[in-house]
Order: sequence, then C-alpha cells, then structure tokens
Amino acid sequence: MTGFDHPGLLYHNDDDYLAGTAAFVRAAVAGGDPVLVAVPDPNLTMLRDELTDVGGAVTFADMAEAGRNPGRIIPGVLLAFAARHPGRRVAAIGEPIWPSRSGIEYPACAAHEALINTAFAGREATVLCPYDASRLDPTWVEDAWHTHPVMIDSGQRKPSPWYTDGVTAAAAFNQPLPPVPGSAVTWKYTAARDLSAVRAFARGQAREAGLLGDRGEDFVLAVNELAENTIRHAPGPGVVAVWAEPGRLVCQVDDNGYLADPLVGRIPAAVSREGGRGLLLVNQVADLVRIHTEPTGTSIRLHMTL
Repeated sequence: MTGFDHPGLLYHNDDDYLAGTAAFVRAAVAGGDPVLVAVPDPNLTMLRDELTDVGGAVTFADMAEAGRNPGRIIPGVLLAFAARHPGRRVAAIGEPIWPSRSGIEYPACAAHEALINTAFAGREATVLCPYDASRLDPTWVEDAWHTHPVMIDSGQRKPSPWYTDGVTAAAAFNQPLPPVPGSAVTWKYTAARDLSAVRAFARGQAREAGLLGDRGEDFVLAVNELAENTIRHAPGPGVVAVWAEPGRLVCQVDDNGYLADPLVGRIPAAVSREGGRGLLLVNQVADLVRIHTEPTGTSIRLHMTL
C-alpha cells in the first residue's frame, strides 16, 4: 500500500483487540516499517506481552500520558515518530479514545481523529485507531465512521460511507464550550504592554490554586502565549478567565479573532517561519485544550491537573 491509510478498528473484547492490533504490528514489522504503538493501559500491557517476539522492533508509548491532551498527539506523538524515520513508511496504532475519557475531553479527541487525515495527507504512513465498541458511548463509535475513511469491523475492512474529509469531519466538533462559571476571576488586556500584568495575574491564580513549581510556570507560559496570539492576530481586547474545578485549574481566553486553520497548534512550524508556535506550546504543556472558533470570536480553554 502507498500513501496514507487511516482505518478505525472496532473491537468488542480482548481477543478482538489482539487479533486486529497484533496482526497489524507483525505485518508492519515483517514489511520493514518502523512501528509505534501508542495506546492506554491495560491495552498497552496486553500488547507488550503479546508482541514479545517482535517487541524490540516496536516503540511503545502510554497514550494516557503522551496523549492526555489530544491536541498534542499529532505533533508530539505521530509526526514526531515519523520525523525520526525520514524517507520511510511508518506504521502506528493510536488509541486516543477510551471509556474513561470525559465528555469535556471527547470533542477534542474526535477532532484529533478527523484532523489526522489532513495532517498526514500525502505521507507514507498507516495509523490504525482501535475503538472499544462494547464500552464506549455508542455515539462515539458512530462518530468513528465520520472521522475514518475506512473501518474494520468483525475482521472486515470496508470504506466508510459517512466519511467526507478531515476538515469537514473536524468541524462537527467545533462546539461551544460550557459557560465560564460566575466564580471565575478575569483579567482584560489590549496590547503587548499588558502581557507582564497577564503573566503576574496567571502566576497569582496558579499559586492560589496550589499549582506550583514547573507546572505553575507552564500555566503562566500557556496563558501568556494565548494572550500574545490575541494581540498579534485578533482585533480588539482579550479576556482571561481563571477558576478551579475539582482536581484542575482552568483558564479560558476569549477574543474577537477567528482560527480559520484547524491544524493550527498541531503542525510544527518551519524553523524559518516567524511565529506559529504559540498554540503548539499550549498543547505541549496543558493537560487538555478545547477550542471553539467562529467568525465573531474564539474561545480557548486549557486545563491543568492539580
């Protein structure tokens, strides 16, 4: 096979899972392709145990860690792996959606699945995405038919009649965010001279919530990058809102700009290009990033685990 292949794999039990994934890995290894397996436990442990015969030829990653922010998976997991093997076809198993994913995480996960098709268009790669059809929300399983051009069900590979293209599929998950709570503390900014005050505000909120040390500074960095993007690219002022939820600190930045490119923050910018790294940095340091954008304005919400 040449070009990019992105099948979804529906499985109902461990036997289904191993039949689809282990066979995929062994075929790729036999074909000489570098292989990445990025799945959450217990599937990660199960596959490691199953693939002892070829394990030395496979790179394993815990998707619950590497991909806990779905916006980090394309640049930090999949493209990073491909970049380590220039000029070669690569094979990967990526499982970004599992039963304990929350409803607030899910739209970012589904958008990621759709945008893989755009990010990898024209590349020599296969990314197999397993879905636990017995335990996932049935709507999430239905969505897989919209975000994958091909599905594998009961061992049968079939084109999806509902797939259109990555950008169109991702647009369905550009959904309004839950309202900012009334308890949130806000800070307004308009120009570059305000950024030092934005950073001080973010640092104070992180300290008050108990987000300290390097993670506190990651939070400050992320808020600063979002505010700087407003100043560079959006008309009018921006507003930062910060509040605590059980186990996490949340920040939302609202402005009047529009993110026309859904791959912003998911594709590393060329070294020669000025800018284009702000949202990429935010995706790297945050535990979850949700975006809602429309011509009248954009809201970006980041979550940091406490």
